[in-house]
Amino acid sequence: MQDHIVKIFKESGRVKENFLNENLGKLSDVIEAITAALKSGNKILLFGNGGSAADAQHIAAEFVNRFTIERPPLPAIALTTDTSIITSIGNDYDFAEIFAKQIRAIGQAGDIAWGISTSGNSPNVIKGMETAKKMGLITIAFTGKDGGAIAKMADFSVHVSASHTARVQEAHITASHVICELVDIKLFQKPDLK
Repeated sequence: MQDHIVKIFKESGRVKENFLNENLGKLSDVIEAITAALKSGNKILLFGNGGSAADAQHIAAEFVNRFTIERPPLPAIALTTDTSIITSIGNDYDFAEIFAKQIRAIGQAGDIAWGISTSGNSPNVIKGMETAKKMGLITIAFTGKDGGAIAKMADFSVHVSASHTARVQEAHITASHVICELVDIKLFQKPDLK
């Protein structure tokens, strides 16, 4: 059993190392885009399914409450949390519309639409991203495998070149924490950080 535990940790480390090598510049671009949007008074809308929905909530909480430094709250909303909205849209229209309809209701040009999908092909994330693009939101895709459909349509696409969902999610949450920390530093400590 311990060998298997070690194997999982090593695999996770390898996936993250590969992810960093492939996405370092892209992560810097995402940090700059989010920082600029927040400086302009815009907000972050995060969405995904299953574990990615939990990641959306987790990251929204890091922005709204605080991450590692004491600072004012930052505007971020997880579109995965209001069960009445999600179930009414799913029931009255289609589950594929649950994020798109919320983006139409509260999204504004210049906001960040951050879609998370380990496959890159979740229909409701695709529709959310399409709607965000039409409305002039800045779109960020966090995906796995080959990036899928949402990677092709996003302004900023960050994907984990792995097919194991758990390993993809582990890299996503690490990258999200890096983004939170660097946005905090750029906004509140060292704005000229390159």
